[in-house]
Amino acid sequence: MSWNLKDSSRFGLLLALLLLGGAVINAWEWIGEAKVERRALKEMPSQVGSWHQVGADQRFDQQTESVLRADDYLQRSYALPDGRTASFYVGYYATQRTGATYHSPLNCLPGSGWEMNEAESITITPANGDPPFEANRYIVQNGDNKQLLIYWYQGRGRKVASEYWGKIYTVIDSVRRRRSDGSMVRVMMPLGSSEEATLKAAADLAAQIAPALPAFVPN
Repeated sequence: MSWNLKDSSRFGLLLALLLLGGAVINAWEWIGEAKVERRALKEMPSQVGSWHQVGADQRFDQQTESVLRADDYLQRSYALPDGRTASFYVGYYATQRTGATYHSPLNCLPGSGWEMNEAESITITPANGDPPFEANRYIVQNGDNKQLLIYWYQGRGRKVASEYWGKIYTVIDSVRRRRSDGSMVRVMMPLGSSEEATLKAAADLAAQIAPALPAFVPN
């Protein structure tokens, strides 16, 4: 097989592109993540709309935390004046470049014995007038415990229901903004006699707490 000037030029161009790509990747790794200011999740308001905190913030056991690998998280119960309660959780990851990332309820809850049923997408309208966003809604059950679940992924100014798109946006923002920080936000509420009323209340907690999140999960 003959080797001509055209082949040599192509080889040289390919080699130059590979070297340039390697240099960019090395520089990107060396520069690292952009630093963002944020407040600790434990400072989340104890009163949001008509909801008020009940009890102390809950902590997971060491084994669960080692699997979770969150840099910061909050597990808290909120209640309405009529006594109905809901569980609120947010897990924050300062970087997802190292492999630590939010865990989808689609994986975690079934592994803990929960059944995931009646999947739907719902719209959450933040109480402060920010643009609405899509979230996931499920009916989940573990034995006699039946609850309504709402969750979404949030970080770098984005709120998305799809884990797939959440990962894509993380890659894009990691390159363009040097940021891969993000979180998973979840509301769970015992399913009362009316599924519609439970959904309305759980969505209201999500709507009331959404405006407070950027201070803890930076845009």
